[in-house]
Amino acid sequence: MQADYKKFLQPSVISKLANIELKAKFVVEGFIAGLHKSPYHGFSVEFAEHRQYMPGDDLKYLDWKILGRTDRYYIKQFEEETNLKSYLIVDSSRSMHFRSSDSALAPKSPFSKLFRKKEPQNTPPKSNITKLEYATYVAASLAVLMNFQKDAAGLVVYDEAIRTFIPPKATSQNLKQILNQLSSIVSSGKTNTASALNIVAERIKRRGLIIILSDLFDDQKAVINALKHFRHKKNEVIVFQVLDPLEMSFAIDSPTIFKDMETSKEMLSQPISVMNSYQDAVKEFIDTYKTACLSNNIDYVLLSTETPFDTALLEYLNKRKRLN
Repeated sequence: MQADYKKFLQPSVISKLANIELKAKFVVEGFIAGLHKSPYHGFSVEFAEHRQYMPGDDLKYLDWKILGRTDRYYIKQFEEETNLKSYLIVDSSRSMHFRSSDSALAPKSPFSKLFRKKEPQNTPPKSNITKLEYATYVAASLAVLMNFQKDAAGLVVYDEAIRTFIPPKATSQNLKQILNQLSSIVSSGKTNTASALNIVAERIKRRGLIIILSDLFDDQKAVINALKHFRHKKNEVIVFQVLDPLEMSFAIDSPTIFKDMETSKEMLSQPISVMNSYQDAVKEFIDTYKTACLSNNIDYVLLSTETPFDTALLEYLNKRKRLN
């Protein structure tokens, strides 16, 4: 059925599958099925492996399976090498461990040091996966998609320091290494996004596509300067800011006991009095990144942990298409 593929793009469904390789393959297969059923044109399932038939091409290289499936003529290409190297950079710091189905609001959030001790009467929809889980599913899916396209993918994992650095390669062995690393990530340590990004920028010798997955809970000026560092070295950049829905809405509408995470001081309050200023701060925080990215020719995408995964994959394909 037409709607079948959509469920494999939903975080709540994918999170229940057995392992990250299976999750990533289901996402990519669901995404490709969605492309065939959607108004998005110009993307072929075969991507880098085929090109459209042109008069004069040798018919022995015609892909008859694709012709039978799609009624379109494609020629197989056997020697095409990728010109695209991509680095998937995943933030594994402690703040990425948050999910709104837990009792605490975002730890280390730049907006609030408070968390709920008592469940309010009317609660907003909750995410059942952490920001880190969501980020790893996106990264794994992109790695599988890149491998399918014969593009070279690499992986960087960081918190306050670089924890993993896998150089980009377009091989199945490299993909397996990336997926193994993503499946074993544990959130720990403080956030030092700016330092990590600057280190990666210096280590990259050949320009490519940089894909960052982080909540960006760090000093904004320092992070933005680090993003500029990539652009200064002629890299293309996509920033995926991953946030939990509750971090953006603070949608609690009943009397709640708040507790300061540092002093343990408690206070009973009407959250609506906090909500307005909190939401204003979140909007300003997000808008600052959006504006800075726009002015530096960096693609910025805000992802809630409830956002279907095809949003991230389509953003990548659009960027890849522009680069080609």
